[in-house]
Parts: sequence; C-alpha cells; structure tokens
Amino acid sequence: MKKILLIAAAAFVSFSALAQPKFAHVNMNELVQLMPEMDQARKTMETSSKEAQETYQSMVEEFNSKYQKYEQTASTASQAIREAKEKELSEIQQRIGEFQQTIQAELQQKQQELMAPIYDKAQKTVNDIAKAGGYIYVFDITAALYIDSAQSTDITAQARKALNIPDDRTLETLAQELQAAQQAAAAE
Repeated sequence: MKKILLIAAAAFVSFSALAQPKFAHVNMNELVQLMPEMDQARKTMETSSKEAQETYQSMVEEFNSKYQKYEQTASTASQAIREAKEKELSEIQQRIGEFQQTIQAELQQKQQELMAPIYDKAQKTVNDIAKAGGYIYVFDITAALYIDSAQSTDITAQARKALNIPDDRTLETLAQELQAAQQAAAAE
C-alpha cells in the first residue's frame, strides 16, 4: 500500500512539474490604437468634434455681436431696453453653457459607443489566442507592475496579425500620422 502511495505521489509530482502554468502578456493599448477600426472611430470623433466646435463658435459669435451692439446703445437706451438686452445676453450665455455640457456628454457617449466594439474585438482575439496557446493568464503590460519576459510569452505580435494590423504600423508611426493630419487640418 505504501508503495502504491509513493508511486502515485511521485507521478503527481512529475506530472505537476511537466504541467507548468503558462503565462502570456500583451500590449492592449497598442492593439486597440493600431486596429483599422480605430482609424474610422477617430475620423468619426473628429467630424463630430468639429461640428460641435463650429456650433459653439457660432453661438459665441452671436453673443459677441449682440454684446457689442448692447455696449454701443446701452448709454442711450431706456432702462427697459437695457434690461431686455441684458436678459437676452444672459440667456445666450446660459445656452452656450448648456450646449457645452450637453455636447461634451454626447461626445463622450459617442466615443464609448465607438470604442466598445473595438475593445471587445481586441479582447476576443486575445482570449482566442490565449485559449489556443494554453495560457492560464494573460497580463496587459500597460497595467502590470512587472513581467518577467523569460517566463511569460508576448502574444502581441500574434494578436496584431489576427487583427490585421500591418507589421510596419507602430504607435510612433500612428503619432506621426495623427500629427500630420492635425497640421493639414490647421493649414486649411
């Protein structure tokens, strides 16, 4: 009986040594930022932000125009006219403030709606790679305090390939693309 227990214990220890847990890590920020879908999301957000800025600017211009007219006529206008103009200016200021709050909330909501499927796709891809590779844990390097690269496999390249991210596209090239687009927009 003791022999059987010793053999079973030795087999268990041997099996445990062979079945070392596998760990992996990935750069989720890199994946999400470089995904082709993210380019479209950025364009959509840029268009929405530009529309919001144009609307805000027209509201401010309306206020400034009416304020200048008020200043020019305030000294000669009757008390009732001044009060009516002041009330109108106050209402315009209030509308501008309300617009800022509303549009900011709407833009945040839109960004969340655009980003959710992108994050979900990246997460699903990482999950699929982890399951296929037999990893028990996958750490996001942007949130991990320490990762021993010798004991953890970087699956970022596999995920990039699965997400159709070109090999030559990096966070640095993305930053250059965005900066060039920003400069082109400013030149218009």
